[in-house]
Amino acid sequence: MQMKGVIDRREFLKNLGIMGTGVLAATSPWLAAFASVDESRRERVRLGLIGPGSRGRFLLSFLAENPKCEVVAFADIYQPSLDEALKMVPTAKTYTDYRQLLEDKSIDAVVIATPLNTHYRIAMDAMDAGKQVYCEKAMAYTMEEARAMYLHHLETGCIFFTGQQRLFDPRYIKVMEMVGDGVFGKIAAINAFWYRNNDWRREVPSPELERQINWRLYRDSSRGLMTELACHQLQVGTWALGKLPKRVMGTGAITFWNDGREVYDNLHCIYEFESGEQMTYASVISNKFYGLEEQIQGNLGTVEPERGKFYFEDYGAAPAPAFVQMLMDWENKVWGANTFAGSSWDPEVARVNPGEYILGKAPESDGTSLLTEAFVEAVCTGKQPPRIAEEGYYATQMCLLGHKAIETGQTLEFPDDMKIDYAPYGTTKP
Repeated sequence: MQMKGVIDRREFLKNLGIMGTGVLAATSPWLAAFASVDESRRERVRLGLIGPGSRGRFLLSFLAENPKCEVVAFADIYQPSLDEALKMVPTAKTYTDYRQLLEDKSIDAVVIATPLNTHYRIAMDAMDAGKQVYCEKAMAYTMEEARAMYLHHLETGCIFFTGQQRLFDPRYIKVMEMVGDGVFGKIAAINAFWYRNNDWRREVPSPELERQINWRLYRDSSRGLMTELACHQLQVGTWALGKLPKRVMGTGAITFWNDGREVYDNLHCIYEFESGEQMTYASVISNKFYGLEEQIQGNLGTVEPERGKFYFEDYGAAPAPAFVQMLMDWENKVWGANTFAGSSWDPEVARVNPGEYILGKAPESDGTSLLTEAFVEAVCTGKQPPRIAEEGYYATQMCLLGHKAIETGQTLEFPDDMKIDYAPYGTTKP
């Protein structure tokens, strides 16, 4: 029985029309990670997981089922996390110091799923130890750390992945193909948001563990909603537009959860691109009505990849809802029916449009299973898939720049010294 949330790779590639052809979509070249999957079938990666907390164990659920991966070690400073991980892989060694795990020369690769402010040091040490690295997003706590990590990946030649699972989500891959083909016309705006209604807290068994367990809520270990949520969605915007934003402005506040946390529970950013396109981002965690989405808006249509649907502008030319039509009729009776261009206030109300499913059905899972499988394949072959590290790098830099704009109250330009050589976005390292 296939585990829930697992995407069958062969069926996935077959549906995209690239199985066995070697021809990968221009918008998703990182799928090259699967190009040698048959040749590597006898390979087996020995892997260590650093940080088997809730996210780490979610990744472990896929890695432990991968026949090409043997999870052999865990490292964490919190014993209950180690205990839970051992329930999943009882044979693994455990360490309370990640450096001891890195000393094991038989370990080929590591997955880092620790608090944000620890990513830099662990990833740098792992690459120095010759380990291939999968680091959860966001890459780093500061823009400078992210740049150093990326450059170290180039210097050492180590495989480097970040946890941007939408890069392997079938819905998003198909959407970007459609966007690239001009199906939705010229993309002018992207409206991304993630709304929740919970306090984002985890249960703490003892008060002295508060900052360790609820690290996401405190400034010395977290950048809050921008790095934990926005990092996923901002990458979708640059992927669709094929370029970086020129500048960003933003605002944030604690408006509901006044419980001692230090990071915002309500924030909004606007990213502006050179040609005038806009990408907005909003996250509020005291109202979940609209959920999460990245609405990609072109002059011919709109696509909502999270929901798994797209909508064309000319759908049905549906009449206005009854109450709107009644008010329009009333206005015409009062002011006459010959107003210029029809009723003077004819509202641009959302029309009823059921849309079409991107892949013919409602989404069942995200791309996490394929992302972890691609990492294992990359370690087996020793080949870094194209653009994986760069997409993760720029996703991190965009969310950190947005955070900085919120904190300073300034409109900030994307700094030239944080740009890297990346032809798809037209950027070069200074």
